[in-house]
Amino acid sequence: MRMTMGMLLTLALMPLLSRALHVGQVRLLAAQHNVTSILVFGDSSVDPGNNNILPTTMKSNYPPYGKDFFDGRPTGRFSDGRLATDFIAEAIGYTKIVPAFLDPNLKPKDMLHGVSFASAASGYDDLTANLSNVFSVSNQLEYFMHYLIHMRNFVGEKKTTDIIRYAVFVLSMGTNDFLQNYYLQPTRSKQFKVEKYQDYLVSCMSRDIELMHRLGATRLVVVGVPPLGCMPLVKTLMEKTGCVESYNKVAFSFNSKIQTKLSTLKAKLRMKIAFVDAYAIIDNAVNNPTLYDIDETSKGCCGTGTVEYGDSCKGLSTCTDPTKYVFWDAVHPTQKMYNIIANEALNSLIAELLS
Repeated sequence: MRMTMGMLLTLALMPLLSRALHVGQVRLLAAQHNVTSILVFGDSSVDPGNNNILPTTMKSNYPPYGKDFFDGRPTGRFSDGRLATDFIAEAIGYTKIVPAFLDPNLKPKDMLHGVSFASAASGYDDLTANLSNVFSVSNQLEYFMHYLIHMRNFVGEKKTTDIIRYAVFVLSMGTNDFLQNYYLQPTRSKQFKVEKYQDYLVSCMSRDIELMHRLGATRLVVVGVPPLGCMPLVKTLMEKTGCVESYNKVAFSFNSKIQTKLSTLKAKLRMKIAFVDAYAIIDNAVNNPTLYDIDETSKGCCGTGTVEYGDSCKGLSTCTDPTKYVFWDAVHPTQKMYNIIANEALNSLIAELLS
């Protein structure tokens, strides 16, 4: 097989896992492939503050969240600073953050190159979102349709169509379907064995991706679930000092099912789809922390680091240096880990979407 210049460039970039890609290369590739925007759907891993306006406890628009964000201000991001999608947007070159669609100060020009419709505590299963009174994927896609109206009014029909055709869509969720729903509430666990619930979630994901495709999406990045059993909160609740292997096995097999379905959807829809293995990235950091100059893998930076997240983290003291931690609170990664995940996502994006 003859190697094209694009393939050679992709191969050259692949060894750069877990370290910053050359920004110039990323921006050149993004420009060559006309990347216009980043459009984000998901849960707290990619919610920059949409939940701020909702009557839910699942929000983080107060200190100590955001202590390492620009000006040290909380935005509703569940971390000390930026999320992976913010770093991806910066690498592509348009903006340093992906704003929340429901930010009351957002203007049409702020949405030209990226916006997030994500809602913390959401999941592929609509019931997951309903349990916490947050936006389901169905709700998020409805807001995307509102976004299309705003864009058509701002730049016209043709430009809006081009923005969507060349945008990178991001879908990042699944954790809450297990931790906030299946393992906590009786409804789904009575209906399904865990393997069948995984299948149900994958079918929900497939439905959502097909709708995105009908609405114009041609490029998609799907982020897998992390090793659920390594979250400090899970270890505390299960009274384990190490990662809870039963939860990790569920997360690992769920990711495998996601990847199998994505292969089918690629062929069926003729979409370019990349998968980001968040499980492998976080698992590697937990088990090989010195590779990332990390000291603490078993607890978060906020409070005791064992149970606090969201409103239970509100106003608490934090560790001195979050860059030495995998987890910011008892559930969510630090800005440093999100930056590492972003670099891996850029590798996947270059290999699958921009080649």
